[in-house]
Amino acid sequence: MRKSMRIILSVWILCSSILVSGQSVKMDQKNGKWQLLVNNQPFFIKGVVGHTYLEKVKAYGGNSVRIGSGKEELDKAYQLGLKALVNLPANAERYGFDYNNPEAIRKQTEKIIEIVRKTKDHPAVLMWAIGNELDFIPPDKPFNPKVWDAVNEAAKAIKAVDLNHPVMTVIGTSQMQKVADIVKRCPDLDLLGINTYGDIYTLPETLKKFGWQKPFLISEWGPDGYWEVRKTEWGAPYEQTGREKYDCYEKKYRKAIESGNCLGSYVFYWFNKQETTHTWFSMFDEKGMETPLPGLMNELWTGKRPENVAPIVDSLNIDQFVRYHDIRLKAGSNHQAKVMASDADGDQISYKWEIRPEAVYASYAGQGEKEPQPISGLIQAQKASISFTVPKEKGAYRLFVYAFDKEHFSSANLPFLVE
Repeated sequence: MRKSMRIILSVWILCSSILVSGQSVKMDQKNGKWQLLVNNQPFFIKGVVGHTYLEKVKAYGGNSVRIGSGKEELDKAYQLGLKALVNLPANAERYGFDYNNPEAIRKQTEKIIEIVRKTKDHPAVLMWAIGNELDFIPPDKPFNPKVWDAVNEAAKAIKAVDLNHPVMTVIGTSQMQKVADIVKRCPDLDLLGINTYGDIYTLPETLKKFGWQKPFLISEWGPDGYWEVRKTEWGAPYEQTGREKYDCYEKKYRKAIESGNCLGSYVFYWFNKQETTHTWFSMFDEKGMETPLPGLMNELWTGKRPENVAPIVDSLNIDQFVRYHDIRLKAGSNHQAKVMASDADGDQISYKWEIRPEAVYASYAGQGEKEPQPISGLIQAQKASISFTVPKEKGAYRLFVYAFDKEHFSSANLPFLVE
């Protein structure tokens, strides 16, 4: 009796250990469409990029987060019932890494495997991502295809120690002919992660064109990028208004993600950041106040409208000028501006206006880009219609407007040149 009880107890402990730490994650193709399976249950990724406000990810119907391999991050995700796409540190040649150097590649692969060994049994882990946009290089430098050889070497090494979590790398959508190279050089990858913005709708056809037959997920998406939109004569890109971003996110999710042939997606950016402007990709402000976009994702993920939604800025003009006019103003002159905004709940809207210098653009993803600060003393009121004074120094600027209810805000801006 004691012996049989010991056997039963041992089996129970073993099974419990597997359930807690061992996650079986795989992909299956059914009727020509791929699906992700976690412990044999379908799992469509409803994820975010970022490690902040994770409680809201869970509360709003999300189920995954794209983060690093730190234990604290993973523990937090697990406590909330979120699965993690774990970023593994593969360096890029744009930062000086040399993929012609076998010793450097060996050390990088060893570091990756060290992380995988240490992390693979964490119950939050969903899959591994080797690097981020290793394909992106400055336009004046040639791409080194040995990058993909190193990625495949790392993928093979990961599988030697962990067969329970799929392995991918993440690419951008510039020069998609590189996919043919990945097909040839990376047979050990299980899937592909794509960072995509304006070209999200044509992604399945593009991947098929260049021979990709395995699954893919959208590892980053959001508004139309500053590299994709029209610009002023002096090179300032026109940012979408709050309304346009809302419609853009909804259309991309419904048309390209929810009804597409991908395994799900990670929306960008579940926090705030400076990249061309401080509002371009930010779904929150620096104090944690929400734009309309987290509420939209709540509705898209759950099918239920939030109890209270954000106001939305529809349009903005300076005098008779609207977007796509090259707005040139005389230094020190006075002008009028007006915003059109609405709130579906009928909440009272308050306004805030700012004039900021145009940012000095960074070479890649806003890294190292400093957020220009507002210039004081130029705005005469904080209403839907205002008067403002043009800065006295020549150069490129933007007029920003924010529409607030008690919990949310929406924004828009117009670039102008002081002559």
